[in-house]
Amino acid sequence: MTGELSFEKPIKDLQAKIAELKKLAGTTSHDFSEDIETLEDRLQDIEKEIYETLEPWDRVQIARHSLRPTTKDYIDRLFTNFFECHGDRLYGDDHAIIGGIAKYRGQPVTVIGHQRGKDTKENILRNFGMPHPEGYRKALRLMKQAEKFNRPVICFIDTKGAYPGKAAEERGQSEAIARNLFEMAGLKVPIICIVIGEGGSGGALALGVGDHLHMLENSTYSVISPEGAASILWKDSAQAKKAAESMKITARDLKELEIIDEVIPEVLGGAHRNVMDQAREIDRILAQSLEKLSSLDKDELLDMRYLKYRKIGKYNFLGSVFTYQ
Repeated sequence: MTGELSFEKPIKDLQAKIAELKKLAGTTSHDFSEDIETLEDRLQDIEKEIYETLEPWDRVQIARHSLRPTTKDYIDRLFTNFFECHGDRLYGDDHAIIGGIAKYRGQPVTVIGHQRGKDTKENILRNFGMPHPEGYRKALRLMKQAEKFNRPVICFIDTKGAYPGKAAEERGQSEAIARNLFEMAGLKVPIICIVIGEGGSGGALALGVGDHLHMLENSTYSVISPEGAASILWKDSAQAKKAAESMKITARDLKELEIIDEVIPEVLGGAHRNVMDQAREIDRILAQSLEKLSSLDKDELLDMRYLKYRKIGKYNFLGSVFTYQ
């Protein structure tokens, strides 16, 4: 496979040795099966050791992996009869946001997500997954349509952040994001949000105000990128690794802080190793969420959503931890 990460070098080296030994076994009469089996056992041990002890910066690298599955990959595997909708009915269509109507286990739903590309041409088309205002307005249009027809909303989050260019600011980037936050807070249908890669800043939060918020094990969710935080705190973006450790941006950190609901396990090595198996893990959590939320009436749904965000935040003051209720 391509796209190995720096901390994966021991795995890559051992895989190369196994491949070399298998090639040698095919050209000689000597039996290398025992040696190959020993190395393969060692490979499994090394993989388990590395992937179970990842540092925050390692998880940032996996979240940014060029082969990491996108929203479209999961739509193709989790939903049927997907009908993509385009345009915000105000300015135009933004390919950095994909959304439409689909069926999930036979139930009509609205699916919306950030969409990045997998090669240079597609990344340019998708603006590297960084939406313009019309992207967020398209998402909101689909959410309001879902509310009208009583369809649950499922959002996939995967963006470095909203596009920060001049054109986006001229068309009201901050207003578009703020409007989504406001409207999602009061939407009278279940909203399930899943961070599948990077969840960066307000660009991610604009699709992140939901009843349940889940994260893939190697995804990140933060108010700013580690490089951006390092540039502000230490005037040096090279300190991004240090920033990632301090910011508590991983799924496990955010679960511990009670900001997210569930950490969705990833296949060993990251979601890009086996997209189908990863989709099954998402499917399991998604089905549980939808079942729980579908049993609530509209008033209960809104009350629980309000309490969910009201209680977020723990503050340490003179050795005592206070939690807002």
